[in-house]
Amino acid sequence: MEHICNLDDIEHESAREFQKDGQPILVAKFDGQIHAYINWCPHLGIELNFMPDEFMDSDKQFIMCANHGALFEVQTGHCLSGPCLGDKLVPVPVEVRGEQVWLGEVPEPA
Repeated sequence: MEHICNLDDIEHESAREFQKDGQPILVAKFDGQIHAYINWCPHLGIELNFMPDEFMDSDKQFIMCANHGALFEVQTGHCLSGPCLGDKLVPVPVEVRGEQVWLGEVPEPA
């Protein structure tokens, strides 16, 4: 596990990108929980965002791919709508230790 940021580095109902093991990782804070995924859309194999740290839809309820508007459930990474319906984001192990966010080994994207 590697310390990647502190809890207060991520606003509520938002996400930020960090680098781990040479991969871009999005770390989301949603409903008081922390979730982490490889920043990689299963549809085209490209990063989800155009602008730095812009991952959430306008209602801040879902992770959104800026390319085709696919929506992903924050808690599970499952695609709920868009061209990759039924696919999911690749999760990265995450732990909260006190006020610190730690990431585990980054899996290879499919």
